[in-house]
Amino acid sequence: MTSLDAQLLAAHDAGDQRALVDLYRAAADRAEDVDACGFYLTQAFIYALEAGAPEADGLRQRLIDMGRELPA
Repeated sequence: MTSLDAQLLAAHDAGDQRALVDLYRAAADRAEDVDACGFYLTQAFIYALEAGAPEADGLRQRLIDMGRELPA
C-alpha cells in the first residue's frame, strides 16, 4: 500500500472531507491512465461539493475538459 493509499484510508476513517478533496486530487494528478484520473477527480469533486470547498468549480472544469462531465 502506498503512502497516499494509507492517507486516503485514514481520511475516510476520520471522516475528513477536506483531506479527502486534497488526497483524491493528488491521486488524480499521479494517475497513470485517464480512467484512474477520472475516477479520482470525480471523488475529489464529490467530496469538495459535500465540504463546500472552493475547489469544486476547478475540479468540475477538469472533468468537463476530460469529457466526463457536461458543461451547464
